[in-house]
Amino acid sequence: MRVHQGIDNYNDKEHSSIVTIGTFDGVHIGHQKIIETLNAIKNDEGEKSMILTFFPHPRMILDHRNDIKMLNTMEEKIQLLEKYGLNELIVEPFTPEFSRLSALDFVRNILVNKLNLKKLVIGYDHQFGKNREGNFEQLVEYGELYHFSVQKISAQEIENVSVSSTKIRKAIESGDIETANSYLGYAYLLTGEIVKGKGIGRKINFPTINLDIKEDYKLVPKKGVYIVKANFEQSIYGIMNIGFRPTVGGSGQTIEIHLLDFHGDLYGEKIQIAVLKRLRDEQKFKSVEQLSAQISKDEKAAREWLLNLK
Repeated sequence: MRVHQGIDNYNDKEHSSIVTIGTFDGVHIGHQKIIETLNAIKNDEGEKSMILTFFPHPRMILDHRNDIKMLNTMEEKIQLLEKYGLNELIVEPFTPEFSRLSALDFVRNILVNKLNLKKLVIGYDHQFGKNREGNFEQLVEYGELYHFSVQKISAQEIENVSVSSTKIRKAIESGDIETANSYLGYAYLLTGEIVKGKGIGRKINFPTINLDIKEDYKLVPKKGVYIVKANFEQSIYGIMNIGFRPTVGGSGQTIEIHLLDFHGDLYGEKIQIAVLKRLRDEQKFKSVEQLSAQISKDEKAAREWLLNLK
């Protein structure tokens, strides 16, 4: 899959394209259904399959009061989309100027003239153009004018579940990670760099790595303790605490992971965490000894759950 930063960096007049459009935040099972349809058409007709997506998310630009958090960083989104055998991914910067394009200008100037559109595949609720004025019926009309066809994926085709990025965000914010994962079709990801902490975990025989996520727009799950799988050179399971470490007088929120049966120095390494299951809320204990005893219980619960998983 070739990745193009901006529509102006894509230039292929020889091949027509089969395109789908959207932010694709989460690349969830509804998105996956659209991509599968896109690929099936490509295989039948021999055209280039293409996703046109946007960054930042339109809501970040159009409503500055909206502190929306994203399910994926752009790096994670590209990683997820690469699995589907697409030909092209175009990441268009979403700006106030871009948002003012009318539905007609968007279709004619971008989809037809720049992307050489032959067929458009969209979700059942897709809207586009200035003030989201464009809809499926308009696309069909424009298709007759500019010689492309439109295929809509209905809500019923997405496993009879109206899946949305908003529903997934709400599940993650409430700590219901298993529901979120069922909608995503994979375990929720956190990607960042391992940085030095205060070494408190090592002092109580539960050494942890501290994950620093540089993208402040990334949605971090609800505070609490989770079972996770860490992916770097190998896959290792662990328990993760998201919170403020109230027992040891923590201040800012941290993401700390105790890796099971792992001994090594990962400082400075980039790592990806798959969040599997939530165990409990973050708690304040009367002593460090009580905290250590609870972590022992968390580790035992994690190992038992992982045995059933395998």
